[in-house]
Amino acid sequence: MSRRSKPFFVWRHLNKLRWVTLTLVFLMLILLPLLHVYQTYVAARAYDLLPLSEKQLYDTMELITAPFVSDPASELDAIKGNTWSGTFWGFKLSDPLAVVGQIAAAQSIYWPFFLTALIPIAFTVIFGRFFCGWICPATFLYELNTNLGAWLHWAGLKTGNMHFDRRMKYGVLAAGLALSMLTGSVMVAAVYPPAILGREIYYAIALGGFGSGMIFFLGTLLFDLLVARRGFCRYVCPGGALYSLIGRYRVVRIRRIVESCNDCAKCNAVCEFGLDPLRDNFGQECNNCTACIAICPTDALDFTIRLTDYPYQGPGHLGRQYRGQKKKQGSTSATPCGQKAEAL
Repeated sequence: MSRRSKPFFVWRHLNKLRWVTLTLVFLMLILLPLLHVYQTYVAARAYDLLPLSEKQLYDTMELITAPFVSDPASELDAIKGNTWSGTFWGFKLSDPLAVVGQIAAAQSIYWPFFLTALIPIAFTVIFGRFFCGWICPATFLYELNTNLGAWLHWAGLKTGNMHFDRRMKYGVLAAGLALSMLTGSVMVAAVYPPAILGREIYYAIALGGFGSGMIFFLGTLLFDLLVARRGFCRYVCPGGALYSLIGRYRVVRIRRIVESCNDCAKCNAVCEFGLDPLRDNFGQECNNCTACIAICPTDALDFTIRLTDYPYQGPGHLGRQYRGQKKKQGSTSATPCGQKAEAL
């Protein structure tokens, strides 16, 4: 009997690290507008003219930033932007969808902007749709929304579980880029949750209220809750479509260790994107979130370096189906021997 391999023990805890990362990114989207408002107050040198609530904001941000900067009016420029496009200590990063949208709208390539997307593209080629699982601030809210749906289902209330063609989102991406070409504006940003959240949080903090984009985003939450579990990301999101295409042949992917699998199907149940790890079918939609690794009771999921998924390896060797097959094969192979002994 072959010796069963076990995944590196750290992999089981990556999902916790992912939640820490998602939380920090979401908090960053709140912090950056606050820093911008504070920077504006400092540059205006009008502390005495501020109302009480704005003075409290000024004092709080001064307390937070004082250990790190001596001149907030200029030094806080080191961090600007959001997950759509931002600058971090002079280093610029942009969402590949922002670059592709700009190319479609301008019908030309602005190379300095294009270069800001190379690192996210490289990470996507290696890790696949990692942005969706590890960085996207909308994922933070969508997964909380999934937990709410599970609680409502437990309470006896009906939640959505419809299924659509996953290729819909590629149509949305193509239509958004076509509209960008026709209008000269980056139209995909109007329906892209990370861009919407970045804008709306900024509007709420810096301008005192949300815009129409928040209505659209709340609609996506209701769609996920009442129509299809994690439906917007699965079927509509243009960014998810682009990341899936770029990461189709990702280098790092999850694999099933068939010798350790007991066919419990918990990996399928926990997958936010409705994939089929139990039958080795991760596909290009997988974002390496590691939720399946974390929940597996027999440590039957691991990372591998491979450009495609393994073909279906059959039922897990610890499951009933495999044991039944082996038992049947054993009894079948024993029959001719018994007949021969009886003949003798």
